Amino acid sequence: MSTAPRTGAFVHCGLLLGLAVAGCAPSGTDPVRQYFSDYNTGARLGPAAQRDFLARTQHPDFADQTCDLGDTTVELDPAMSTLRPDPGFSPDGAGPPRGEVWIIGVEVVLRRDGTVVGRQVGSQHVVVLDGRVHGFAPCPS
Repeated sequence: MSTAPRTGAFVHCGLLLGLAVAGCAPSGTDPVRQYFSDYNTGARLGPAAQRDFLARTQHPDFADQTCDLGDTTVELDPAMSTLRPDPGFSPDGAGPPRGEVWIIGVEVVLRRDGTVVGRQVGSQHVVVLDGRVHGFAPCPS
């Protein structure tokens, strides 16, 4: 369950004359898709496996900002066509994380003991830093 992207997996996206470059998203083999696949594999294996995945992939600037999900697992079904840069993202006003910040629409499914206890549509941020995809551990309320 490696989250390390393969060579050539990302292109740099920026602003052109103040307009976001349309269609600019990770290319080649898709490390973001792999991140979500590994994320959900952890959830299917249970709370301990998901905690391990989240600890390994938490953005290093926010390593101390995790939540204890207890016996809850969180699955994320990403809508890859919604993946876009989000350079202005600042978690909890703490300032922007290092790396290339992306946002993507996801369906969130919360499970406890294998039973669905919540479902919603939202968005998730991921960051490519030093060739790896990092996320931010969820804190369901």
